[in-house]
Amino acid sequence: MTDEALRDGELSLEPTSGSAEFHGFAVLIDEERVGTVALRPDGRREGSIRWNLGDHGSFAASRALRLGIQHAFTELGWERVWAQVDVDDTTDLRSASLAGLRREGVTRRSGAPDRVLVGRLIDDPPALSREGFVSILNAGLPRKRVIAQGLLRDEHDRVLLCELTYKREWDLPGGVIEVGESPGTGLVRELHEELGITVDLGALVTMNWLPPWREWDDACLFVFDLGRIDAATVEDMELQRTEIAGVHWCDLEAARAHATGATVELLEALEAGELPAYREAPLQPE
Repeated sequence: MTDEALRDGELSLEPTSGSAEFHGFAVLIDEERVGTVALRPDGRREGSIRWNLGDHGSFAASRALRLGIQHAFTELGWERVWAQVDVDDTTDLRSASLAGLRREGVTRRSGAPDRVLVGRLIDDPPALSREGFVSILNAGLPRKRVIAQGLLRDEHDRVLLCELTYKREWDLPGGVIEVGESPGTGLVRELHEELGITVDLGALVTMNWLPPWREWDDACLFVFDLGRIDAATVEDMELQRTEIAGVHWCDLEAARAHATGATVELLEALEAGELPAYREAPLQPE
């Protein structure tokens, strides 16, 4: 690699060591040493990259990383470069993202901070191109858990609640939406899978943000109106027994006795006529 290839303006990499097991560089800014970058092959035409630029910020670190990654691809013949960064190290995570390393997952560790696994392939689009920028954002931005539930009533204005196998509290019928699936489509699918019924999707009643609760992460909950059916219809439902232990028609008093706190709060707001289009559920007791 030429000196020019190891330079980005006033920032450059100066090789300090090189062997089959390790390639080290000093990071220089205006010829002053400010940190290090190191490449370690793992024998499969790929390897890891590590860096330490102290307090010189994400932008300087990302420039140094880009030079190191390019060296790995063009001079060492690697096809993938990866790194592990502590989940709480926002500076290094930003540096990695700006250098074109995409978030690939999280590796868990006992007794130590979990680490985010980031990586870059030799044929990934340039980090500073539009395609590369969008790909990096898509890999790193939060992906909210989305839930869709339905308000299904009988002729007595009772609401159908499901008794679940995996938690004590009863809840509205519905479930978690799959990747790339709309909330409405997912709700229709869930009711067909879990209750054996086909419903007509009505209007959106409210969108409810749920804070983290017990082991669950936070979520966006879409609640749709599913109209009314005859109370006796439940006798013909084909329940998915791995998830649904039973179904029950409930008035508000019964819901208060059995349902989740978020569901009770929603039904109380609905009965009081105080249900806005967007809501944030309060923290629920453990």
